[in-house]
Amino acid sequence: MAGCDWGHQSWFQFETYRCHWRQLGPEDGTPVVLLHGFGASSGHWRGNAPVLAAAGYCVYAMDLLGFGASDQTQTSLDNRLWSRQLQHFLSTVIGRPAVLVGNSIGGLVALTTAVFAPEWVLAVVAAPLPDPTLLQPLPRRRARWRRTWQRRLVLVVSRLLPLGLLIALLRQRPLIRLGLQSAYACQERIDRELIELIRWPARRSGAPHALAAMVRGMALRPAGATAPQLLPRLRCPLLLLWGRRDRLVPPQLAARVQGLAPAARCELQWLEGLGHCPHDEVPEQFNSTLLLWLGQHTADA
Repeated sequence: MAGCDWGHQSWFQFETYRCHWRQLGPEDGTPVVLLHGFGASSGHWRGNAPVLAAAGYCVYAMDLLGFGASDQTQTSLDNRLWSRQLQHFLSTVIGRPAVLVGNSIGGLVALTTAVFAPEWVLAVVAAPLPDPTLLQPLPRRRARWRRTWQRRLVLVVSRLLPLGLLIALLRQRPLIRLGLQSAYACQERIDRELIELIRWPARRSGAPHALAAMVRGMALRPAGATAPQLLPRLRCPLLLLWGRRDRLVPPQLAARVQGLAPAARCELQWLEGLGHCPHDEVPEQFNSTLLLWLGQHTADA
C-alpha cells in the first residue's frame, strides 16, 4: 500500500475534540507512532508506514489538533496540548508504550510526551527537533509584570493579524509548491499528491482560527515546556535525524540539542543531501537508517 491514503483510518475522542488516526501492520508488532510536522498530516508518512509495517512494526499515526482531519480548535495550541492528545491516544487506542517518531513539530511533541509521560514511551526519534528557544540562552525567570504584558501583547497581535487573508494566500498551489521547495532539498517528491495533502486542511473553515491558536500557544508556553528544559529530563533513547541541507531548522542546532540531552541517551545521525522533511524526500534512505536504529533499541520491547 502506498500514497497518502495508507492504512486503516478511524477517529478517537480527546476531551471535546474529534481526532483522526490511522494504523498499518501486525497488531502484535512493536508500536511505532508517526507524528507529522507543521502544515502536514498523518498522510505525510506515505513513504514510511508501509515499509515499517512490512518490517513487523505496528504503525500508527494521528493528525495533531489543528492539522489534517482533526478538529481545528480556537484553544491555544502548543506542544503541551498536543502531548496530552498523544498521551490519550497511547492510553486509549494503543494501550501500550510505543516508539515515537516525529518530523519537525512532531519531534517536539514526541520529546514532550517522553518527559511528561515516560511510562508510555519506549524511545524518541526526532527528524529534526525544532524549537525557537534553542537559539536563545536558557531563560531567566521573568518578573510577573513582564509575563503579563507579554501575554497581552501576543493576544492582541494574534487577533490583529490578517490570518484569514494569509491562509487564503497560502493555500494557493503555486505558493504551496514554493514553500515545499524551501523545505525539500530533494524536490522530486513534490508532486500533486503532496501539494493536495498540504492544501486540503488549509481550505477548511477553521484554518485561520487554528493558526491563531498556534501563534498564541507556542508564544505563551512556560519555559518548562521548551526544548532546552525538556531535553535534560529525558530518560529514554533519543535519535536525532538531521538533514544536512535543512534550511528551516539550521543543522547547527543539532549540537545544542546534543549538549542539552543526556549524552548516553542521545545519538545524532546526519542525512546527507536531505532537507527539512527527510522522511518524505528520500524515504529509502530515511527508512533504512530508522529501521537499523529501531532494531538496536526495540529488540526487547
